[in-house]
Amino acid sequence: MSSQARGLNNFITDLRNAKSKEEESSRIEVELAKIRKKFNPGGGTKLAADGSNPSLSSYQRKKYIWKLVYIHVLGYEVDFGHAEVLALVRSKKYGEKSVGYVALSLLLRGSDPVMGGVIDTIKKDLTMAPMIKVGGGKSSSKGGGVKNDATQCLALCSLANISGLELIQAMHVEVQHILVSKGSTEQVKKKAALCLLRLTRTSPNLISGRIFAPHVVQLLQDKHLGVLTSVMSLLNGLASQQTEEYGVLIPNIVHILSVLVLKKDCAREYLYYRTPSPWLQIKLLKFLQLYPDAIEGHDIGMGGNDHVGQLINVVTRIMFETEVSDSINKSNADHAILFEAVNLIVAWGTTCPPEMREGAMNILGKFISVREPNIRYLGLSTMAQLAQIDGSVEGAKKHQATVLVSLKDADISVRRRALDLLFVICDTDNAERIVDELVAHLVVADASIREEMVLKIAILAEKYATDLRWYVDTILKLISISGDYVSDPIWHRVVQIVTNHPQGDLQGYAAATLFLAVSTHRCHETTVRVAAYILGEFGFLIAERPGMSGEEQFHVLHQHWYNVDTQTRSILISSYAKLANLYEECRPLVAPVFAKSKNSVDVEVQQRCAEYASMREAFSPEAVEDLLREMPPFEDKRRSALELRLLETEGENSAAVTKASTPSEVEQQRAMLNAQMMDEGMAPIDEQEEPELEEEMADGAAEAAEDEKIAAVEANPTLVGIPKDLIPAMRKAFSNLCTSPSGVLFENAMLQVGVKHEYVGAQGRISVFFGNLHATALHNFKVKVDQPDHLRVQMQGTQGLIDDGEGDEGCSIENKTQAKMLLLVEVTAPFDDAPSMRITFETEEGERHDYPLRLPLVATCFMEPVNLDPGAFMQRWKSLEGQDRECQEVMRLPPNSSGIDEEYMSRVSNIIVNGLKFGRCEGVDPTPWTVSGAATFRTGAKDVNGNNINVGCLVRVEANPKANAFRVTTRTLHPLCSKAIKNVSLVSIKLAAL
Repeated sequence: MSSQARGLNNFITDLRNAKSKEEESSRIEVELAKIRKKFNPGGGTKLAADGSNPSLSSYQRKKYIWKLVYIHVLGYEVDFGHAEVLALVRSKKYGEKSVGYVALSLLLRGSDPVMGGVIDTIKKDLTMAPMIKVGGGKSSSKGGGVKNDATQCLALCSLANISGLELIQAMHVEVQHILVSKGSTEQVKKKAALCLLRLTRTSPNLISGRIFAPHVVQLLQDKHLGVLTSVMSLLNGLASQQTEEYGVLIPNIVHILSVLVLKKDCAREYLYYRTPSPWLQIKLLKFLQLYPDAIEGHDIGMGGNDHVGQLINVVTRIMFETEVSDSINKSNADHAILFEAVNLIVAWGTTCPPEMREGAMNILGKFISVREPNIRYLGLSTMAQLAQIDGSVEGAKKHQATVLVSLKDADISVRRRALDLLFVICDTDNAERIVDELVAHLVVADASIREEMVLKIAILAEKYATDLRWYVDTILKLISISGDYVSDPIWHRVVQIVTNHPQGDLQGYAAATLFLAVSTHRCHETTVRVAAYILGEFGFLIAERPGMSGEEQFHVLHQHWYNVDTQTRSILISSYAKLANLYEECRPLVAPVFAKSKNSVDVEVQQRCAEYASMREAFSPEAVEDLLREMPPFEDKRRSALELRLLETEGENSAAVTKASTPSEVEQQRAMLNAQMMDEGMAPIDEQEEPELEEEMADGAAEAAEDEKIAAVEANPTLVGIPKDLIPAMRKAFSNLCTSPSGVLFENAMLQVGVKHEYVGAQGRISVFFGNLHATALHNFKVKVDQPDHLRVQMQGTQGLIDDGEGDEGCSIENKTQAKMLLLVEVTAPFDDAPSMRITFETEEGERHDYPLRLPLVATCFMEPVNLDPGAFMQRWKSLEGQDRECQEVMRLPPNSSGIDEEYMSRVSNIIVNGLKFGRCEGVDPTPWTVSGAATFRTGAKDVNGNNINVGCLVRVEANPKANAFRVTTRTLHPLCSKAIKNVSLVSIKLAAL
């Protein structure tokens, strides 16, 4: 054998002994020329029809092809010899055919023109099973030959490696037939399954899942675990492309898994350190992860869903009975299965039984504290995924101290996973501690992880900052510790948040803090950039403080002029221009800087200085004032630049990216506070222009419609309606309930209707109670609630109570008992009327009653208070000028009222704050006879970016004690909101006077 391959061995030895790349290339070029001459000698030698040289012996052809294969493996181009390769493939000798298929797989591609000539040969080798020669003798059935199994395997391997489109189209049906054929051996089935997997990856729509799934069922019944392992590889690939089509196989998969896990039934050769076929178990669990809803809606252990209960038992056994082994190989296999079981629980999410999620979290808690770095890495990574499931984060937070220790691990990959997990488990309760720990660790962190830490600290500080001043302080700490790793998007985000939050003293605090930060000569350049922008925009807020005048602000910024780059100088120039515009004393200081920098080599610096220097000569003072006024709020995008940066570095499937893209409660509240607040200044009340308040203001424009309904009921002699003398009490009860959480909506001798309602954001929960005050039972009792377009309503109640329009009989309410109705509502748009509710019932005397009422569901129920300082309130008030945005009315109190005094104004303030849910804005007016408030009307509707649509609302109540009158003015972006707030305010203030 060695003598036959002596030429090949010598060639390989020569190449290995080459002392340089040039010597190796020279030897290969000589050999290629020799082989090319052997394949096409010329001189009248006639080639075969397929282009091969028939004069070559079997030994020569195989030797030269092996040399070409070796040359190709070394990385050199081989562009000839294809005809000799195909000649070997067509040979009936196994030795030649095996060499031919190896060369075919390496030297040719499916797109090569010569492949068309070998398709028939491959198809023949796949489908026909003759005896082929082993050596030079004739084929026989007694030991002189072997079956076509080896040839089929060669053809399948070559087909998988070549994978040309033409080849796939011609061969995939044959491969499927071989796979499902009962006559195929286990070896051939394994090769066929893996070959078909490769073909489907190249051409995803090759197989119809609906047609092929029944064949897979038969394959999954094979007793050979090697076949099952290969089939599962194929099935996982197919199911990832057509998931729904293969869901019917879940019971079969669960059965195989239970046999391996519960019964330990496995052939001896597939036991790996006493673990039954761990590779097959992993593939089975991976398949089940593709179906997260597999156990949803099933009553585990109740029968009828045996495979679900069996699956739960299997996963439970894997989780709680996997033992620690001294053998590293067995430990690795068992842990691989265990982690896949935990990944299955993660895929199930909230449909998984809570005790299993808790158990998985406890197991992972043990893993993240072991010494083996691979186990710690997997434990941290999997815990981050598990913690994202609702209700699981509290379990992960128990291991917070262990995770913090992992930040100091010697392995950088473990440190990254620990950082990811801390990012995921961070919430409002532990945000400050986690962020402070991360900032403290940043001082000693490696350079390789600093940039990622800075980015994630910045995102966490923003997401969970209940006080944005803490956020500003945190970012400044990041800059001072690792300023070189604070990217532009991070400090840009600070500027954006400070600019977009005028409420409170954030802007003044940021300006003062940054003034102190840049007062020292040694500070990071990023700090100078942030300070330059903030002081230029909001430095006027601290100019009256000692040592922080406009002139001082210029000096602390300009001391860094010669130590910063041109980008920072450009920001400083704009800040200088704004300081010079605000403070006369800064102009002589700024002018020389502009004059000197007009000749700067940097175009941006040169242009800015030239434009700012000539601005006062080119424009009027008013125009300059407009050009240099503070910047407007930035647009709030669905994803901030920091989130996009995180997405770019970690990918869409990262646990950290998922966490960052989910708004926190703090962010939602902050977005609500940022919703447009409007305003405008007001003139004093003119006593001669006060119209009387109309009676129907009790419940807005809806009252007229209600009166019509009552009149219609009373006009029908077969019905008993609401007497007119009860209408004033009804109106008063309705108005009281608009601003109180519970009370009686309607009451007469027959019936009492009570309401209890509560609201969070755009959603509300209304409970309505119907009490029978009559001596006998009330029958056929029905309630029909109007469902307007601006409300999403879900109703449930006592059986038969809700009238669904299908003509069913209502319920019966016995004497001294109640029926109950629960409404869950979500508002989707502004509105100014309350939904109607019609109650019908019959007494045992045969009287039929029909009571049209209205639920106290008004726009102010969905308000959330916003606290604004006087400056911000008036700025927003003025921005809402316009007839469509303002609604105003003057109301004179009844003559029998006690008049307007400070006690009465206190009641009005309480109505605005507690009844209408507005935030009291104190200090807007110097007089005690004015109450101003701000709120946000929340809706569940979404804009094009997926954000909730909210409406900012402002109200001002101005009293004139001499005229005993009030003027109520509301301003919002939506006219219906303005009208609704005005109506409820007027009625509530009037009731407070009685």
